[in-house]
Amino acid sequence: MRIRSIRSLLLALVVMAMSAASFAQVGIVVTFAPPPLPIYEQPLCPDEGYIWTPGYWAFDYDFDDYYWVPGTWVLAPEVGFLWTPGYWGWGGDRFVFYEGYWGPRVGFYGGINYGFGYFGEGYEGGRWDHDRFFYNRSVNNVNVTNIHNVYNTTVINNTTVVNRVSYNGGNGGIDRRPRPEEEAAARERHIAPVAVQTQHAQAARSNPQQRASVNMGKPAVAATPRPGDFKDRAVVQAKAAGAPYTPPANRGGNRPRDNGSVPRPENAAPRPENTAPRPENRSENNTAVRPGPPVHPRDLPPATRPSFPSTGNTKQDQKYQQQQEKVFAKQEQERQKLQQKQDQEHQRLEQRNADEARRQQVEQRHQQQTQQLQQKHEQQQQKLQQKQQPPNRDRSKPPNEGRPPGGKP
Repeated sequence: MRIRSIRSLLLALVVMAMSAASFAQVGIVVTFAPPPLPIYEQPLCPDEGYIWTPGYWAFDYDFDDYYWVPGTWVLAPEVGFLWTPGYWGWGGDRFVFYEGYWGPRVGFYGGINYGFGYFGEGYEGGRWDHDRFFYNRSVNNVNVTNIHNVYNTTVINNTTVVNRVSYNGGNGGIDRRPRPEEEAAARERHIAPVAVQTQHAQAARSNPQQRASVNMGKPAVAATPRPGDFKDRAVVQAKAAGAPYTPPANRGGNRPRDNGSVPRPENAAPRPENTAPRPENRSENNTAVRPGPPVHPRDLPPATRPSFPSTGNTKQDQKYQQQQEKVFAKQEQERQKLQQKQDQEHQRLEQRNADEARRQQVEQRHQQQTQQLQQKHEQQQQKLQQKQQPPNRDRSKPPNEGRPPGGKP
């Protein structure tokens, strides 16, 4: 149990590093290849401004197993930004995962054919026109009754061999190297996966049915209409595994590594570094890394999706459920909005070459804003929980205690 707790702590630190876009600090390294990409359909786009982020295989050190993070529609964090998917690459003796990111151009993602516009190079699923995103109907599932900014361009996939391979390089992997423009995209200003994406991945990790050793490469939830909506009616199941998959019998020996010891994939493009200054939470006297208080919304723990009440009153339960979903969605929007605002302030600091004192001052204000937002959300959840409690009197007292004879107060 103690070993598992330590490994869970290590994984938590990895996730924190990923969500903070510190791509060069910690690497996910695995001794065996990820399964092929499953075959699935794309759920309907929920609304304008949402961009498709394809599903991928992530890795859980606690179970030494891959798990499927469903493809989903994500609201773009900034106008003009596109999603570069993450990918697995062969590093000489192990597979290394490189996290995806948001930026003005799509960078290198290993040549992996994720489908739905991500055919191994660039993105054919849509384009920005000023402040509106236009969807290519030939590769996206869009309801034109609700979304009118669409076009139809047939995409010719020049891939000679159609396969579901999910990694670059090595034995059986995609043999493709980054183009100069893809390398340049990695050096441009970018944004790490937003909070809802991190929470979406955590929800997938906590679902045993998403593990490759359980689903054999055919996950129960292959895609969702929005991040975290694993129980939505529009959830899409995988039609089939990309190819027959049997997990190796001996899967142990994988653990997080510092990037200093992570082998660089042979076909890898440089992954983007975080352009925003990050606070240091290290102590020379401590050998263990301990997360400090949250400074930015992305540092907060993933929001817990509300559990639906069951009071026996169907109408009342539905009302509570709607209230909970509304509050949850609003809180997610507030997190994203504050994170975007703080990212913009970081960018201005960089542009003005602000000194260290000014940077610390801004970080202190960001920490205060984040903690205030966290407290606000906790209070909202507490009020909701109090409201959903069925009315009942204190059963520890006799029915007539405190009342005069006759039952009247």
